[in-house]
Amino acid sequence: MANEKVDVVIVGAGASGSVYASVLAKAGKTVVLLDNGPDWQLQDLISSDIWGRRIKPAGAPVLLDGKNPFGYTAQAGWGVGGAALHYFANFPRYLPTDYKIKSEHGRAHDWPISYQDVAPFYDKVAAEIGVSGDAKQEERWRPAGPAYQMPPMKTFPNGEVWLEGAKANGVQLVPAAVGMTSQDWKGRPACIYDGWCHVGCPTGALANPVVTYLQQARKAKAEVRPFSTVTRVLTNQAGTRVTGVEYYDAHKQRQVQEASVVILAAWSAQNPRILLNSATDKHPKGLANKSELVGKFMMTHHIAATWAMFDEDITPHMGTIGAQFMSYDRYDKKSGSAGFGSSFIVAGAAMKTIDFASARGDLFGPELHTFMKRAAKGLTRITIFGEGLPRLENRVELASDKDEFGMPLARLTHSFDDDALALWASNYDLGVKIAKSTKAKEVWPGRGPVVPTTHLHGGAIMGTSAENSVVTSYGQTHEVPNLWMAGPCTFASEGASNPTYTIFAVSQRGAEHLAANWNTIAKA
Repeated sequence: MANEKVDVVIVGAGASGSVYASVLAKAGKTVVLLDNGPDWQLQDLISSDIWGRRIKPAGAPVLLDGKNPFGYTAQAGWGVGGAALHYFANFPRYLPTDYKIKSEHGRAHDWPISYQDVAPFYDKVAAEIGVSGDAKQEERWRPAGPAYQMPPMKTFPNGEVWLEGAKANGVQLVPAAVGMTSQDWKGRPACIYDGWCHVGCPTGALANPVVTYLQQARKAKAEVRPFSTVTRVLTNQAGTRVTGVEYYDAHKQRQVQEASVVILAAWSAQNPRILLNSATDKHPKGLANKSELVGKFMMTHHIAATWAMFDEDITPHMGTIGAQFMSYDRYDKKSGSAGFGSSFIVAGAAMKTIDFASARGDLFGPELHTFMKRAAKGLTRITIFGEGLPRLENRVELASDKDEFGMPLARLTHSFDDDALALWASNYDLGVKIAKSTKAKEVWPGRGPVVPTTHLHGGAIMGTSAENSVVTSYGQTHEVPNLWMAGPCTFASEGASNPTYTIFAVSQRGAEHLAANWNTIAKA
């Protein structure tokens, strides 16, 4: 029977939601995943920047505010698989320092767990979905652990040209750890290196949820309902427990899905929006929000990209869209020449026409045409991601404008502090120094009037109590025991490296805890 009560309803079928679905369905729970977009399959994915827009954000827009508004266009995902359908699949780990930034530096927040708590789940995720890389070389920066399942990906000249210049500036580049297949693995073919990862990988070489956790969840009888837009989490009369969710189906009809446990695993800007919109007389400020921390401490990485043009053909279009090489050599929170926070360096991303065009936004007409002909053979870049600290004023709130279902839109306000802006500028200085130490004929920083941003975190951060956070380290809300949050919305700080590997690992840890303690958590 449709909409009969289930054990767990999960809102969002992306990276975190798919992990919870897999673990709980395999534990014998009845699981329903609700996603507001299409149910994409591999054969739906087409290697085209124009087509790729279909799997980027859709649905209700997010209103942007603040001195440094978040550029969310390519960050969330439209449909089953979420942003992990089109992510770069860079799989760096957060380092021990990321979990203890307040203890070590008196800034931001400590996570209520350590690297050692998460490390076994990094290893478990790698064994489950496959990582290509060289763990031994990474151990110059992180604690030792098992080797990855596959050797590093092939490299190409557009990445290799950076090695000498980086070394000359004290930066050791090592093979990037990626959630991709460098060889045939578990029925998935080896990568063909055509560089179209960012619009969805139709071969299955990229570890997106459709071919990993969601596939497992479906085999274990989890149900996925696409075009299902959740607007509220419902509670019992006393407000002590959640009872399910309200959502609108593909026909825009209101539905209620009852469940013993509700897990919000949507994008970081959407999870707080749903909590705030779920206010009742018992929860007048929104669910799990007595401390008024829901929607607060939104964080994003700033990006400093430096371009280099070579005369020879360095095959810019080949490889993977994320990176061929990575480095944590500027990861110490105080290692920058200015500012505060970690920086994470990647080099050798495959590029397409849109990258060639955006590399010189000041050119038009014949000059752009000439530049792009050169760029198609000789252009490459080095990119440095920088950490933004959690700030109370960076927040998601409900706006007066509403979407087609009558739900208030989210307003995301974001500004970087002086430390972040100084670090951003410092990262450009380093990028240019490295580029000038290569054999490039031309070098220029990709710095414009707007600070580029990526990777949204926060909004329901984890901590030790309801006084300083929204959830526990497992994702369980402090105030409502059978309401859980999943994904980077729970991160207490953001480090500087790509978050998806940590999203998978933290979700695996939370899901296993929920399964092991099901009778206590889910009881009526």
